[in-house]
Amino acid sequence: MDSPAVPVPLDPREQPILERLLRTRDALLLLKQDKSSYIKSRDVLPLYEEVVGEVDKLNAARKEQNQRLVHNRLDYVLDDCFQLISLLFLTVGRNNEAPAVYSLAATIQRLLDHLEEAGFYSSKDLNSITKTLESMRETLDRGRNTYSPALLTLLESRMEQCQLSLGKLQKGLAVLAPGLVQTHETLVSILRSTSAVNTRSKFSATEVNNLREQLKKIENTLKDGKFVDADGNVQAGSDDLKSLMERCWRWTEIVLERQGKIDERFQEQYDRLLEIRNQLDRLSVTQAWSLRETDLFGYQRKLDRIDEARVNGNFVDAVGQAADLHAQRTLLYLIRRSYAYIYALLISSEPVSEALLPVYNQLQTLRRCLIEVKESGGVSNSRELYPYSMKLNSIDNMRVDGKFYIGPDIPEGQGSVNSLLAECYDLVWELRAAVADEESQS
Repeated sequence: MDSPAVPVPLDPREQPILERLLRTRDALLLLKQDKSSYIKSRDVLPLYEEVVGEVDKLNAARKEQNQRLVHNRLDYVLDDCFQLISLLFLTVGRNNEAPAVYSLAATIQRLLDHLEEAGFYSSKDLNSITKTLESMRETLDRGRNTYSPALLTLLESRMEQCQLSLGKLQKGLAVLAPGLVQTHETLVSILRSTSAVNTRSKFSATEVNNLREQLKKIENTLKDGKFVDADGNVQAGSDDLKSLMERCWRWTEIVLERQGKIDERFQEQYDRLLEIRNQLDRLSVTQAWSLRETDLFGYQRKLDRIDEARVNGNFVDAVGQAADLHAQRTLLYLIRRSYAYIYALLISSEPVSEALLPVYNQLQTLRRCLIEVKESGGVSNSRELYPYSMKLNSIDNMRVDGKFYIGPDIPEGQGSVNSLLAECYDLVWELRAAVADEESQS
């Protein structure tokens, strides 16, 4: 679970805190792994209180220390606890509460670090993260009177770091003239598409050559080696964009040369990362029906440990030799892509307890079907709406006093499910009313 060679706490006051947090982490892991029943808020909240209590003790122990200490094992275990609690809050549908923010903040920071290291990214990447950070701030503001100041301070610190990293990346894009933005987006897409082809089970040289054709078209727009506007003036960011284009050429050459085969010294890391990427890819397709947010913890930790095992940013083999450019970029692409999948899965998590997700997913499907029927011209007679009405009634009949019960429990997310149910009823009513209008006119 822990990274190799992580120092133990030196302060004797921290040792009992570590021991208690290890027990709490074990309890959180057991809760995460128990698939025999739905996770409930009452299972999670006492463990959250335990962790926050230990944070208060840790802060008191470290208050006298003026300088920031090197992370020791206690910090890693504490991070595990907060990650698990965050994912458990998502699992029980408490997405809009402060503890749920932790995992997303950690993932965003990893993603931003990798985007900065890669040296290429698009405005779309940054726009999504900007909106997510704004939403996270709103969540923290709502929780000021509810959750521990220690937790809120920690989360604010994490988010501030994310904001600083984001600002640095935004400055990198700000130098581009508006006329070069689309070309920049295309070049970023070419780099990523080349990396994607490079990691497929069946390598396609044709796809890479098609990407090179796109590069030729971009290269042909240069005048005297510069990107110029309609008046022939060199556009701001021209040199940066040309460097990115040259990087695309070089990367496509390397990928064609290697034909999707990585240096055998790094085959093991490659296979592990490829498996993680592929599993997350499958989860992104079947998320609504198969994802339990706590499952992401294992992927996060595997990625973190592989990422942290690098030496001066480089992947090294068994004897400490650094990877060549192809292996380095390939492995980094897989890590970055996997973090991006985790980010996407986290932000698309619905504020509904896993206990209510089957009902919620059925209503989502029903809503999509009704919208498609409406957009395709509606129904020819009211009988065509019977299957939808029957399904809605069967779901509605599950409620007791307007609430969905699972056994004796009232799971989180009642508002979201009831709102979706009401929307489906409205759609059926609109379709039925449209049929009635047509019949009266005829």
